[in-house]
Amino acid sequence: MDFVLNYLNATAIGLLSLILLSFFLYRPYKFAQSKKEAPTVAGAWPILGHLPLLSGSEAPHRILGALADTYGPIFTIKIGTKKTLVISNWEIAKECFTTKDMAVSSRPKLIGVEVMGYNQAMFGFAPYGPYWRELRKVANLEILSNRRVEQLQHVRDSEVQSSIKELFNVWSNKKNESGYAVVELKQWFSHVTFNMVLQMVVGKRFFSATAVVDDEKAQKCVKAVGEFMRLLGVFTVADAIPYLRWFDFGGQEKAMKETAKELDGILSEWLEEHRQDKALDENIDRVEEFMDVMISLFDGKTIDGIDADTIIKSTLLAIISGGTETTGTTLTWTICLILRNHLVLKKLIEELDIEVGKEKCISESDISKLTYLQAVVKESLRLYPAGPLSAPREFIEDCVLGGYNIKKGTRLITNLWKIHTDVNIWPDPLVFNPDRFLITHKDIDIKGHHFELLPFGSGRRICPGISFALQMVHLTLVSLLHSFEILNPSNESIDMTEIFGMTNTKASPLEILIKPRLSPNCYI
Repeated sequence: MDFVLNYLNATAIGLLSLILLSFFLYRPYKFAQSKKEAPTVAGAWPILGHLPLLSGSEAPHRILGALADTYGPIFTIKIGTKKTLVISNWEIAKECFTTKDMAVSSRPKLIGVEVMGYNQAMFGFAPYGPYWRELRKVANLEILSNRRVEQLQHVRDSEVQSSIKELFNVWSNKKNESGYAVVELKQWFSHVTFNMVLQMVVGKRFFSATAVVDDEKAQKCVKAVGEFMRLLGVFTVADAIPYLRWFDFGGQEKAMKETAKELDGILSEWLEEHRQDKALDENIDRVEEFMDVMISLFDGKTIDGIDADTIIKSTLLAIISGGTETTGTTLTWTICLILRNHLVLKKLIEELDIEVGKEKCISESDISKLTYLQAVVKESLRLYPAGPLSAPREFIEDCVLGGYNIKKGTRLITNLWKIHTDVNIWPDPLVFNPDRFLITHKDIDIKGHHFELLPFGSGRRICPGISFALQMVHLTLVSLLHSFEILNPSNESIDMTEIFGMTNTKASPLEILIKPRLSPNCYI
């Protein structure tokens, strides 16, 4: 009996030892796996985190791109007290914006958006929830739909033709003995896009080719919108370290409040004007401006506790800010790239002469025939996306991304520029080569379906104004190239220095030489 008991005891002890050994060998591994986090960039400062690293003269997307070469395509940094995940390749982006998109479909509450964006009522910056879902549906189906954009084609055609004629008048007054005139194109693009957007949104035009219309209200509006764009791109210490907000370093929040008050006054006045006009207008067949559409959709309604006036004004502000700054920036970089590559310019002009000719003014309906022009725009958006670091998102639940555990509340930055210049996808990635979109990459679009090229983002938070923006970019660019010869006035290469704010803009003006190339009746 003792022998049997001793045998059973020995067996039990052996089994228990085996179980414990297995537990200690397996559990730590499993525990470590379950707690696996993306690598964190070294050198974080107390309180400030990695802010000093990002505050140098080099653009943040290039700094983060270099860090990706060291830490891999997914890593974390600390922006003040906020943990931020940075993703830098298309495979992680695809996972993020498809299977994990719900978990990362919210926006962080930043000071600028709170103060100037109607406390996150602007749908591009609104948190994920019933309000944002309703606004997104309305924007996609009613305000920025392909049908609505097409209905306003005549506005875009008319505005661009007016701007080309004004530029022709500038040339007439400033041309030199060689028949060329120097113009500053960065400002001209800004004026054209601002006029085009305001015409479609509220039926107003504020700029001539060279200056603001001499009108006090126009001056006030232009200044306020410009200040809004500047301040929205300003980093505030309170965004990274919330408990320092009451110091208001640099008086940034005070300036935001003043700009918000100015803009709200302008938007409220426009809203009241359109309500009165709409009540008096009996022409039911007229194509409505965006403001009229919003009044019809929202007047007398609330969405998730937000009243109609706030919805309309915040949406209007989102369209104006999103449609002007990014479009003007894209056009500026595109011309810079074209002028630095004479073969591309030659191919563009040859396509225009074959498909359109010199005896007629170009219109939006011609763009579908201009495949090389579309490839040039794609290549420009690849190298110089207006927002090379996509607007920040915030994880609203714990999830696993790229094999790493991500905690709720973590912010997300997608380095679009790094994805767009990945040598594994794009041969000679820093070379401006539009032909790649006619040969090796001809099937890649820019509407969020191909994760190698995401200038407008992807997933639920993709920019709803893609069609709107592309129509303006293509039409403005092709009208300028069709109407004028363009040259670099200097023997030196065009300065490509960047300034990073809400968008990644060219630091210096863009002065070029122009000379008409069409039949004179095209400028009358």
